[in-house]
Amino acid sequence: MRTALFRPLAALLAAGGAALLPAAAVAAPTPSPGATPVNRAGTSFLSATPITAGQPVRVDASIGDHLYWSFPAAAGQVHEIGATVTFPKGRSGASTWTVDVFDGLRRRQACTAGAQTPTVDAKASSVALGCTLREVRPWAEPWSADPLPGTYVIRLSVIDLPEPDLGAPIDVDLLVGTIADRGASADDGELAAPLVPNTKAGTVLNAVPPVDAEADEGDSPSDWLPDLGSRWVWTGIGGVLAAVAGVAGFALTRRPRRR
Repeated sequence: MRTALFRPLAALLAAGGAALLPAAAVAAPTPSPGATPVNRAGTSFLSATPITAGQPVRVDASIGDHLYWSFPAAAGQVHEIGATVTFPKGRSGASTWTVDVFDGLRRRQACTAGAQTPTVDAKASSVALGCTLREVRPWAEPWSADPLPGTYVIRLSVIDLPEPDLGAPIDVDLLVGTIADRGASADDGELAAPLVPNTKAGTVLNAVPPVDAEADEGDSPSDWLPDLGSRWVWTGIGGVLAAVAGVAGFALTRRPRRR
């Protein structure tokens, strides 16, 4: 009787597990057919190398380098980042690696799955890192940190390792894949413009145009005089005080004349 009851229950659980498995399983990113491989990486946010989803990356670097890549993301997409770092033989100790993702406002985005900060021992020949981002929203409240459409920046670096291992050569393989794309129609709202980081830092916007030197036709007599800045003002004040102090000191120390 007990066996007869357990068999239908086991079959029901197996059917339910099979129905939930496709929704829970996440496929690893795969290179797009015919995608051009990338063999370089940036060293900062401003010099991040642009890549696209499905474009494989393979670069030669050194332990201790900070490597940057950027990729575009549209509303409704879910991206997964996979990276593998291959070490040389003879490392002196364990090391901890991390892959961080930032949006166009340089806000660090959370990973919902993947080994974002793995630690490997000295005998390991490689380490695998992964990060599955949240779904990109077409709009969000200003105070929230929800991922929005725009350009995202990936940073791969080591955060803890023995000092003798710094500078050792490594091989880095990285791939960004789009594992879901449901479009922006499911959310009521739209971002006015994608969040794109400013790659021209230091540029003055809305600057006052410089005065053309040729526009000045006549030269006034005061053109050869230096501009009155704070240095000249304090120098003049100091000269006046020095003269007053000299006159006062002479008046106090001179001898009276004899008649």
